[in-house]
This record gives sequence, C-alpha cells and structure tokens, in this order.
Amino acid sequence: MTLWKCKICSYIYDEKKGDPSTDIPPDTPFSSLPDSWRCPVCKADKTLFEEIRDTGPGTSTLQTVSEVLITNLVHFGITEYFGVPGTSSLGIIDAIRKNDKAKFTLFRHEENAAMAASAYNKLTGKIAACVTIAGPGATNLATGLYDAKEDRASVLSINGQVEMQYAGPGGFQEIDQDAFFRPVTVFNNTIYDEKMVVKILTMAILHAIVRKGVAQISIPNDIQKLEIDPEKIEGQGVIPSLMVRPDSGTIQKAIDLISTSSSPVILAGWGAYSYSDLVESFAERIDAPVLSTFRAKGIFPDDHPMYAGILGTVGSFGARTMVEQTDLLITLGVGFSKMTGVPENIRILQIDYDPLRLGKGKDTLPLYGDIGEVLSEILSKIPQSGHSNAKKRVNTVKAPWEKIRKEEAEDLSIPIRPPYIMEVLSKIIPSDAIISIDVGENGWWFGRNFRMNGQKFIMSGYLATMGFGFPGAIAGKIAYPEKPVFCITGDGGFAMAMGDFITAVKYNLPMIIIILNNHELGMIRVEQQVEKYPNFATKLLNPDFALYAKACGGEGIRVMKPEELEPAVNQAMNLKCPVIIDVMTDPRRFP
Repeated sequence: MTLWKCKICSYIYDEKKGDPSTDIPPDTPFSSLPDSWRCPVCKADKTLFEEIRDTGPGTSTLQTVSEVLITNLVHFGITEYFGVPGTSSLGIIDAIRKNDKAKFTLFRHEENAAMAASAYNKLTGKIAACVTIAGPGATNLATGLYDAKEDRASVLSINGQVEMQYAGPGGFQEIDQDAFFRPVTVFNNTIYDEKMVVKILTMAILHAIVRKGVAQISIPNDIQKLEIDPEKIEGQGVIPSLMVRPDSGTIQKAIDLISTSSSPVILAGWGAYSYSDLVESFAERIDAPVLSTFRAKGIFPDDHPMYAGILGTVGSFGARTMVEQTDLLITLGVGFSKMTGVPENIRILQIDYDPLRLGKGKDTLPLYGDIGEVLSEILSKIPQSGHSNAKKRVNTVKAPWEKIRKEEAEDLSIPIRPPYIMEVLSKIIPSDAIISIDVGENGWWFGRNFRMNGQKFIMSGYLATMGFGFPGAIAGKIAYPEKPVFCITGDGGFAMAMGDFITAVKYNLPMIIIILNNHELGMIRVEQQVEKYPNFATKLLNPDFALYAKACGGEGIRVMKPEELEPAVNQAMNLKCPVIIDVMTDPRRFP
C-alpha cells in the first residue's frame, strides 16, 4: 500500500486506510479512485497528488522520538501537560494522547499554560510540562516561564520546531528558539539527533530540579516522528537527593550564636514554607518570635501565639520595629527582596538552600543547607532557652495591628471597602483551601488583611506579574481536585487571563474567582500618588464579569453591597462549577 500527498494542503491519502470521509473503503489503490474524487481538506483533484514514502505514525512497532520522550517523562513522574497543540508539535501531542498516564490540559493561551505550570510546582514541588508549537506558541510562554525563573520553580517546556531551522527571512513560524529561551532557562537545547532524546531529556529534568528553574527542549517536527530502535537510546538517569546539611562545626557556630542572643527573631521565607512544624519547634526551643515574608504568609495561622506577622510592604509597623531592635535575626530561606526590606546592618544567622544567596549583610553567619535538614540538626543539639518572653513580644506587636485591621474591616461603605472583603473571606474560606492571588491592590489587601488559618496560597513573587492569579487557581484544582480552590484577583489581572475561564468550565474544575472590581489599575494609581504624578491612564472599562461567567457555562454573581458578599460566597461554595464573584469595590487605598 502507498501514500499519496496533496501538493496544496499536504493531506495524505493512505491506500491501506482509504478515506472514510468520502466513503472510500480500506485497501483502495489511489489509481482506482474515481476522477470526481477530491481532496477532503482543500478539494484539489487527483492530478495534484504525488506518491510519497510511508513515514507516518502507526506503520511500525518501534516507538517514535515523541513516544520515547513522553514515556521517559512519565517515568520521571511528569504526568501533567499544559498547552496548545499545533502543526510543529503534532507528534508530541499524539504521544501524550497514547500514554494512559499522561494528562493534557488544553489552554486557550500559552502564557496561562506556563503560569499554571509554574504554579503547579510552587504548590506541589512536582514538575508540570508546558507544550506548544514553534514561533508564536513558544514566544507566548515567555512571561509564565519568567515567573518560574524568578521564583525558582521547576518547569519543563517542550516546544515543537519547524523542520528546516534558521533558513532566513520568510521561514513560516520559525524563530531561533535556542536563543529566545536562553535568558530564562537553566537548560536549553534542541534535539537534532533522535538517539540523543533520552540523554537530553534527562539533563533537562536534572537541571530543572537541581537548579530550580526552567528547562526547555525544542524538537523539530520531522525529528518528532522518526522511529527509533530502543537499543540505540542511552539509558535513563537518576534524580539525586537535594537534602544538603552543613558540617558539624558550622552547626555548632550557629548554636553558639543563638545561645548568646537575648532577643532573637526568626524570619521565615518561602524556603521554610514546607517545614512549619520544624520552624514552630525551633521557635519554641530558642524562645523567638516568628515573622514571615509575604510569600511565606500562612506558614503559621495568623492567631498562632509565636507568629508576629509579615515583614515588608504589607506588614505591620510593629514587625518592622521588632526586626530593627533584635540582637539576632535568623532568616530561613529568605530571598532578601526589596519588598521585604530585611535590614542588613544587624547580626544575622542566614540559612538557605541556595549558596548564591548566602552572605547577606556585614555581620552574618551563613549556613548552606536545606531548611528542614539544618533545623533538625540544630534541634538535636541546642538546649531550651533560658528566657520565655517571645509570646509577650509577639502580643506587643500584634495587638495594635489587630486593632487597626479590625477598625478598617468595620467600614461598610459602598463601593465595598477591601478590608471588609478580606474580613469576610478570612471568616468563610475553609482552612484546607488553596488560594491563588494576583498582583495589584487585591494582593496588597490580601497580604495585609487576610488572616490565614491553614490555607495554602501561591503568588507571582519576584516577577510580580498581573494575570497569575487565575491560571494559578487552575493549577491548584488540577493538583488538588479534592480541595476548595479560590482565586483572589483584580479586574485588571483577571482580564489578562479571562480567556481560560472556559478551560475551567471545559474540564469541570470547580473554583471561586473573587474579582475586586474597582474599574482601575489601582496599584498604578497608588504608585503615581507616591511619586507625585497626577493620576493618568489607569481607568478600566470592564465587561459584566458575572454575565461573562454564565456565557462561558459557569456561574456568575455580582456583589454591590457589603451585606451581599457573605451570602454570595456561601452560594458559590455550594455550586459544582467555576464561579465568578464580581465585587464592586473602591480604588482608593484609604478614604
């Protein structure tokens, strides 16, 4: 049996399969087709077909390069694939289809797929892959992949590439992807030789995990479809343990430093987020209050007696004073960002898994190691502190701050004030919920006024990109389908990602999207005020987001008055579908 290819649209007539769309039975030679037969795709006649060699899928028992790729990814535990299919990724997409352990989620925009892949790793520690085509599909990934880069999230990006690369001007959907992805990746390569597929894949995964970042692989369309003898493939690799612990001498120096401190303070960052039990034991052992960075909000419930709140632009004045007056600041996995504002002119014990971030300040003892490993080692050797004033110190900071937040939440103005919104959400959102927040005034008020009680939240930290909140919520529901998922976003941020609301509907991902709709880019308004610029170009013309939700097949509720908010959230939690709660709020930070 022979294959015949249309010279116009590249449709292939397979004599073995026939053409069901035009009722041509299998095993019908091309020469036997009636003269009236036309290409089912572009209607070209028989004279515009040429005989070709059979290189299509399904003609051999050997696996294709794409199938080998996906089989090995599943071997490494990578089973979630987010993206958009297209011409130069058809082989990869088909390999995902064939693998019963691989799951593909079709997004409407590649940027949202990459954001979701970044969020998936932040939530679970596992890798998700984003998959798309050469050229525009690849470039659309950039913002989401940069979010992963900046927040040290492990992500794998698998991209199709055109058959003839770098042919010069006029190449269809052709860009130099190695050059394009180089600034954002910890590993970046194109598979030109089918025998190298497993070796390159293994190196990509190792780099993504060990160096905590984005690994990118491009695969030309023709290479994807090549069959490969398994005996010619180099073997699979092994993922190493990353549990690094300092030597005993350095641990003893840390213990001696802590023992000489009379008023230590712990600052927990994202690197300590998964070790809340150890941080709690450590704080109680050395009698030290615990502050957190914004990203580590929720490491303790807000009402924990050892937790004094957030240090930084969304934190309290008392937290800032506590850090300025301590005689030893112990930082656990802290990035020392400008938004946190860690003072570097004081004595610091800095513990971090990234050696490149160590050595901040002039009077610092740096400890390189995994936070859990370091704390376990210190706890096995350090005695109980001789003082017990940490809880009193915490209360001194928290009491006036709670009074301020309570007074703010009592404002029942219309449009609804953000502190009131956060008060209601703090009371209603379940303790086991996943919360994904966006960037802007919605995130500022969440960080400042929402009281955590066991929930887990994610954000775009260092890149701080608008549009992260909603795809982050999609990732949350895919990762934890049994948990309630909330997205807290603004009208500006949600509008950037709203096309994929239909994705949440399509895959039946129940979640609640709470839009703080102030018809303005509120954070920009504040920044203009701070820098003494007149307000300009921040007003937004918005659709009715509640009606949009219904048009997509979900549910939408518009909230105009304070007393409508709590019933709306309760109603949404009883609906088994994606729900938008469109809350009319005030763009002014303070009246």
